Amino acid sequence: MFKPLLALVLCVLACSAQAADDTLLTATERSTAIQAGRNLARYVAQPVGVDLKVLPTVGSTENIKRLAREGGVRLALVQSDVYQAWIDQASAGDGEAVRLARPLRVVMPLYDEEIHFVVRADSPLRYVHQIRDARINIGPAGSGTALTAINLYRWMFGTDLPASSISALSDEDALIKLTTDRSVDVVVVVGGQPSRLFADMKSQARQYIRLLAVDPLAPEMLAANAVYSPAVIRSASYPTWLAEDVPALSVRSLLVTSDVHAPKARESLVRFAQAMCENFARLKADGHAKWREVTLGQPPLPKGWLYYAPTRRVLSDCAGADQARMAALITAAADASTNRCAQDRAQLGLCSASAP
Repeated sequence: MFKPLLALVLCVLACSAQAADDTLLTATERSTAIQAGRNLARYVAQPVGVDLKVLPTVGSTENIKRLAREGGVRLALVQSDVYQAWIDQASAGDGEAVRLARPLRVVMPLYDEEIHFVVRADSPLRYVHQIRDARINIGPAGSGTALTAINLYRWMFGTDLPASSISALSDEDALIKLTTDRSVDVVVVVGGQPSRLFADMKSQARQYIRLLAVDPLAPEMLAANAVYSPAVIRSASYPTWLAEDVPALSVRSLLVTSDVHAPKARESLVRFAQAMCENFARLKADGHAKWREVTLGQPPLPKGWLYYAPTRRVLSDCAGADQARMAALITAAADASTNRCAQDRAQLGLCSASAP
């Protein structure tokens, strides 16, 4: 009798503590997102006594689902195109999307994540718009990379990425396949530069892999150029690997929360926003290089997007003068999102909820 009662008490205490955690969902262990998350925990949350627990995940789609379903999750890093995809599906009346997307709120737009298209060094491909017949690794289901790869392919070629051409390996496993058994032709990786995945590479990597460039004048790129921002993957970010800068595309990263929070959680998020204002200079100076692209502005959001009101009031008070620049960087994802393909719905896990 005593042991079961003791176990119950311990369980209740443990479960309560776990549910009360201020958790931030990021991405994989070698991603820029998890480095950015750890910077937020160290330089923003910790100084004001907020114990921000940073967790690795598959990526953006998983993060949105867990944000809605797990009580201890307060914040998540989410790609803007994934956020827009959920808003689109909710607007189209999908019940599951409505349930998950309706409480989504933006705390603040963050930085751009570059879209890397990696091929073998001896590949005949030179540009992103040449990948139509390639075998493409889009990353695991639930990752933002998977949705980005599918969207880009459809906007370039006006059709779904053939299922027979897709693999869903991790970045590391896909790069091994690319260079060993050659069963993969292109590996798509979304990550803010410098990404640890590439920064850790030795100079010998040049003998095996390289990046495809974006030709913004190619007809296939016109739709993609309207949705994703132009970018440059700099050789300075990967000096042991890249001999020159590579024109690319990027997608904006967002810090996201849910509008469904208990008073204690709201207070914690407000303290976090106040700490962001107070410690932002240190975050930019000592954190990942991507923080130097971030401002505290709360610019106008695309249609259907909403800010989290309690933190917006705080961050608006300490915003800088360059809000207009940030607004231009995050609105592109909403411009060409009227009709999503079945592959989008599959990546969001909505195909079983209703017909496309």
